[in-house]
This record gives sequence, C-alpha cells and structure tokens, in this order.
Amino acid sequence: MEEMKVPPWLESLLSTSFFTICPRHRDTPRNECNMYCIDCMNDAFCFYCRSSRHKDHLVIQIRRSSYHDVVRVAEIQKVLDISGVQTYVINSARVLFLNERPQPKTSSSSSSKGVSHLCEICCRSLLDPFRFCSLGCKLVGIREKGNTSFVLSNKNEEEVMTIQRREGITVRRLASKEEEEEELREGSPQEMHRSGSPSNSRRRKGIPHKAPFGS
Repeated sequence: MEEMKVPPWLESLLSTSFFTICPRHRDTPRNECNMYCIDCMNDAFCFYCRSSRHKDHLVIQIRRSSYHDVVRVAEIQKVLDISGVQTYVINSARVLFLNERPQPKTSSSSSSKGVSHLCEICCRSLLDPFRFCSLGCKLVGIREKGNTSFVLSNKNEEEVMTIQRREGITVRRLASKEEEEEELREGSPQEMHRSGSPSNSRRRKGIPHKAPFGS
C-alpha cells in the first residue's frame, strides 16, 4: 500500500546530494548539480548534462534557501500531491523544503508550548495549519500513519491544471533559461514586497507646451 502512495523516484530525490560540482563540467560556469531527473532517478546533474543527457525528460530544478534544498511549488505540484506540507514565499516564489531542517537546542517542547502549529513528525513550528514541514516529514508520516498520500488524484490534477491555465503554464518542463539561472535565497520582507514603481529621479520630464493664444 505504501508504494501506491509514494512515487518510486521520491525517496531517491530526498536522499540526493545537490550543489556539488559536476565531474563532467568542472571547468565550465553553471556546473553545480542542482537538477534531478524523475525519469532516470539517478544522481543530480548540471545544466549542461540536462541539455545533453535529459533533453526530453521530466526534470526538477532544486534551489537553495539558507543552505537548505527547496523546490518551487509550481514545479513539484505537477508530479506530487503536496497537500499538508508547509509552503513559504521567498523572493516572490512559493517553495517548500525537501527535508527536515536541524533545529536549535532551544526549540524544545517547553519552548513550543505557545506555538499553534507543529510538524507532526519533527515538531518544528509552522506558520500555517499544515501537518508537515517538508516532503521528507510527509514521507515519514505516510509510513507511520498511512492517512495521506503523494499520488495525485483526479481532483488534484484538475486543481493543478486550473493553476497552470491561470498562470499561463502550459509545459511540464522548466520554463526558461532565466528561471534556471535564478538562485533562491532567504529574503528579507523588503525583498519579498519590493515595490516595482520607478523612482522620481528616473522619470523623464515632459516636453513643455506653449499656452494657446486667447481668442
């Protein structure tokens, strides 16, 4: 029953080491291994390996936030039911963590008494009423309790398709080179809600016009 609730590639993804230097492209830029192929289920690889070895495969790009691996919700929700997993908005992108993050010793059960929402597995405090802090903790929850699943149902797929149509997403692969080059880092509130309006110093002055002659 567990195999039916967990896709065969997920455990491999969660145990993969990312952001190492690609042995095939050591002397080239963008040689960090930050991609994972769902079709092949092998080690992580870099941008150049994707072009040459995984061109027509389903690939997920892993990103970094405060030295922890994250994945964009827009990508992972197409292949997994991520319900119950806490999501975060970092630099305007909604992401979730792959695995449980180490907690400081001070975050014990005594210091968590005033926290409303906790991960059912590692007891990390959550921002919203979710069950798990990461995909890894949800996997443990499936094994221990069996009352949730990673497999997309027809309803989940319909919701994903609705979101894709709303956001103009029509392909299951990574969208563009600009997205691939982007690095997620933990942003401050100012970074996450930065205004896009131009400053007054950059506005062009209008061309003066003479007043019309009186009649």
